[in-house]
Amino acid sequence: MIPYERQKKIIRILADKDLVKIDELQTQLPNISISTLRRDLKSLEANGKIEYLVGGAIKASMTTSELPMSQKTMLHDEQKKLIAVRAANEVTDYESIYIDSGSTSALLINCLLDRDITIYTTNTAVLNIAGDINATIIVLGGRYNSRISSLSGTLTENNLSGLYFDRAFLGVNGIDDERGVTTPDIAEATKKRLIKSNAKQTYLLCDSSKFHKISAVRAFDLNDVVLISDKNDTAISKLVPILLPDIKRRDS
Repeated sequence: MIPYERQKKIIRILADKDLVKIDELQTQLPNISISTLRRDLKSLEANGKIEYLVGGAIKASMTTSELPMSQKTMLHDEQKKLIAVRAANEVTDYESIYIDSGSTSALLINCLLDRDITIYTTNTAVLNIAGDINATIIVLGGRYNSRISSLSGTLTENNLSGLYFDRAFLGVNGIDDERGVTTPDIAEATKKRLIKSNAKQTYLLCDSSKFHKISAVRAFDLNDVVLISDKNDTAISKLVPILLPDIKRRDS
């Protein structure tokens, strides 16, 4: 079997499951040696078609599916921290802001706990916060998605419809200059559209691994937003401003 055929089979297996260990993959491909399988995986990773996670698991990255929050936090952790710090620098005291669900958004909330602001959120990671904080946090009701630690649905949309924000920080699963902002979940896409329409300024928190990745549901086109990421992208930067982390500020 030629490499192209082997790699096509690997991608087909990964498309059916969120995560696969290499020994599971070999079980489904018994005619391929472990050394050949590893070479194919390295080739697919180099071409941006798969990603390795902490612990040796493998996931397809041709399109974006919704990983559980516990697994999302393992991906691109350092980049997410830099993005969260950069996003926090955009917030001014006494503002009312919205912070979305997602692992990068959870990091942003932690960066803002001592600020004199009001945070509206559907990110249930805030329920793990303990101790004294200065920020006022309002958790909006809705249907709980335990997989991604998020609240969404009709109740959430009704609550959001009467709220207006100085700034909104949205998480994304995929961002593309042609397909816009996408997510695997219809309710999450609807929620993001509503928040964007009710915010004076909307920011997308998106590490560069999500550039030109497309998920199942379009939330909105790539316009009238500011992207905060760890890297620049030529095609995307023609449509929206991209804010990058201030490394010197972080290290000082």
